[in-house]
Amino acid sequence: MALKTLIAVVGPTAIGKTRLAIRLAKHYNTEILSADSRQFYKEMQLGTAVPSAEELAAVPHHCIQHKSIFDAYSVGDFEKEAIALLNNLFKKHDCVIMVGGSGLYVDAVINGLDAFPNVDPAIRERLNKILRDKGITELQSQLKPMDETYFNHMDIHNPRRLIRALEICIGTGKPYSSFLNKKKTKRLFQTITVGLTANREVIYHHINQRVDKMIEEGLLAEAKSVYPHKALNALQTVGYNELFNYFDGKWELDFAISEIKKNTRRFAKRQLTWYRKKDNIIWFNHDAEFNTIIQKIDKERIRTANE
Repeated sequence: MALKTLIAVVGPTAIGKTRLAIRLAKHYNTEILSADSRQFYKEMQLGTAVPSAEELAAVPHHCIQHKSIFDAYSVGDFEKEAIALLNNLFKKHDCVIMVGGSGLYVDAVINGLDAFPNVDPAIRERLNKILRDKGITELQSQLKPMDETYFNHMDIHNPRRLIRALEICIGTGKPYSSFLNKKKTKRLFQTITVGLTANREVIYHHINQRVDKMIEEGLLAEAKSVYPHKALNALQTVGYNELFNYFDGKWELDFAISEIKKNTRRFAKRQLTWYRKKDNIIWFNHDAEFNTIIQKIDKERIRTANE
């Protein structure tokens, strides 16, 4: 019997992944699993580009705004939840769509998580103190010479990931990236990964438009509502950190908005760097004909089923 199929839709932010995922879900009469770590939290809607109410109603979605910023929720927690969800969804559907720009979370579902050695908890405590006392730039400056490979494709504005990488580097004396992609978990489903891309100018234009729309729709008020909790891990992300600096009186609003755009563009570049190192992604231009994508996916499903 042919394996069930997970169709993963990946690519840089603002490229059109949500739109394609919904069209695929409708075509295959199935449901969507979100692997976007920024969209898990119900208090963060505008700043994380959560699908609209109309989009969410179009097909069933899972793992969107199902957690609170006050909840502890790791990539390991997500892997367990996602696999349990998929096991149930595959009882009803031959294929399920997964969509998201968080490469680590997508990989956790497809391949399982890498195994890391235990390190002294005191290292993390020291790194958290550095974050509080000196800020995120100090963590960035420490990690880059220790593991430039990981630094170049990670979200360097995410302090939780910076601290995790640094504690492994310091505790083992080896780069964090040297432990990646060692463990491959055998899944009971096959995965076909579809990537969307465009030239840099198009991606940047889409990002700038999206940020302007977020501001128009009320991102400032949303960020203000979570500002008292700005130290929480979930809020250490682009779109909120910049506005927190505005609320702190460090930046003017126009500058904060320009920094959101700049940091989002940088994030998109890192996303592309991450995915272009993968050799099993079927790439399409962002405006490719839908039927062309469907034909390629179906051809791949048939090929893998016959292997």
